[in-house]
Amino acid sequence: MTPEELKQTAKKEQERSSQYKYRLRVCTAAGCLSQRSDTVKDALAAQVKAKGLDTVCEVKCVGCMGPCSGGPLVSVDVVGKDSKLYEHVAVADAAEIVASIEGKPVDRLLFVQEKKFFERQMKIVLENSGVIDPEKLEEYIAADGYAGLMWALTEGNQAQVIDEVSKSGIRGRGGAGFPTGLKWQTVAKAQGEKKYVICNADEGDPGAFMDRAVLESDPHRVLEGMALAAYAVGASHGYIYIRAEYPLAIKRLRQAIRQASRAGLLGANICGTKFSFEIELRLGAGAFVCGEETALITSIEGNRGQPRPRPPFPAERGLWGCPTLINNVETFANIAPIIRKGGAWFASIGTEKSKGTKVFALAGKITNTGLIEVPMGLKLRDIVEDIGGGIPDGREFKAVQTGGPSGGCIPKQHLDMLVDYDSLREVGSIMGSGGMIIMDDTSNMADVARFFMEFCMSESCGKCVPCRVGTYEMHRLLDRIVEGKGSKEDIVLLEELCDVVRNTSLCGLGQTAPNPILSTLRYFREDYDQLIAAAEKKSCGHCQQKAEVKA
Repeated sequence: MTPEELKQTAKKEQERSSQYKYRLRVCTAAGCLSQRSDTVKDALAAQVKAKGLDTVCEVKCVGCMGPCSGGPLVSVDVVGKDSKLYEHVAVADAAEIVASIEGKPVDRLLFVQEKKFFERQMKIVLENSGVIDPEKLEEYIAADGYAGLMWALTEGNQAQVIDEVSKSGIRGRGGAGFPTGLKWQTVAKAQGEKKYVICNADEGDPGAFMDRAVLESDPHRVLEGMALAAYAVGASHGYIYIRAEYPLAIKRLRQAIRQASRAGLLGANICGTKFSFEIELRLGAGAFVCGEETALITSIEGNRGQPRPRPPFPAERGLWGCPTLINNVETFANIAPIIRKGGAWFASIGTEKSKGTKVFALAGKITNTGLIEVPMGLKLRDIVEDIGGGIPDGREFKAVQTGGPSGGCIPKQHLDMLVDYDSLREVGSIMGSGGMIIMDDTSNMADVARFFMEFCMSESCGKCVPCRVGTYEMHRLLDRIVEGKGSKEDIVLLEELCDVVRNTSLCGLGQTAPNPILSTLRYFREDYDQLIAAAEKKSCGHCQQKAEVKA
């Protein structure tokens, strides 16, 4: 495909789309599909055809729209008018929705918090999610898809691509927040006849579904980002490491790879240039430790997923001993717009040290569970109370867990903090990949810490003693405390174990496993104290009963 052919494909699709005055978009991401949104789409299409509107009204499948707890979701778009978003749509509602396209909306189905949910968001990664059909290459191209890759290959050069990524200030969205441009520069300079690019889609944090939604909603965006990265660093082969529990994402990725290959946007001599790049999928078995880059590499190589000591780092010696670039799904999804619009544009968004936007998965005790994208530096309160709609059932906010098992629990006194890498680290948490679990005042934070420690204990690969034994012992102590059998000495021992495990574990899983304990002890010590006081009172009661019986 040449630049002119790309433009013609985009023009043809835009002309096809412009013939419709009305458009009914139906979410077919995993959350809505689990509520049988596919049958809703079929029912809407049947009603449109029955009323003779099929020449002016398009019914189409799209990716994630955001407020996942309202699924199945349907967006009604009329040219020249504001769109309407309906939630909890059933097959029986199809006739009423089609009949109301230009008239009064179906009030009982309206997502009433639509304005509050969307007005504080800024969509870069998710700009196509809920808009285009993820299974149609032409729709992605019509939305400026592959324009960045085409420019890089035909007008730009490798150094310019890396320079724009560096100017953007983007940091890795997988959790560590390492400067992406610096990582690309390191791989580009590394010596090696063969280099690899890997997309880490092994999303394992409890409550996280950001990467899955992006891959289900806009797979070509990730493929283009990987191709740009491969061109920049001199790689010819790429892998997407994705857990097998994501069948819909896997299906759409495979389809997207086939489409891009047939169009000459992947494979040999892309766009008629000397650049060749192929992408393969590797399915993970669901081991959380494989989110760590060296364990992921070991798994791709066909071995048990266990981390390796660093250095050497993957950028110098990674997959099969070759220089390897690893970024996660969201990082790659940001690359194409950065190349199209320039690094300075991206750097103008966010804070001084945290540029751009961040995708979060809102879950837990929150009114609007779903997928959001906000500029870095937005207040945590704005996310919880405005976008998230606050705490349901009249309960009060108690904490938010960010960063998954590697993160920490943030209390209500920090609700007005800015959400960026440095601010989260200051309060004892991390950005992580973007999971955000909200807890209300019914939650006991010692029990929350026990839950995350049980997860880390179960997911430890067992290679190093501090993580293998330390997580088990920390979970055992937490179990004693939560079950009403703990003592003050248990707290002291728990804190000592946290220090040992954090400072002596081999990889990030063990090094960050104590974070939920440390943050809950820091901000919610009273929850631990109450459990221990109850245990001591119970113990004293038993002693008194024994004394009375003996007397």
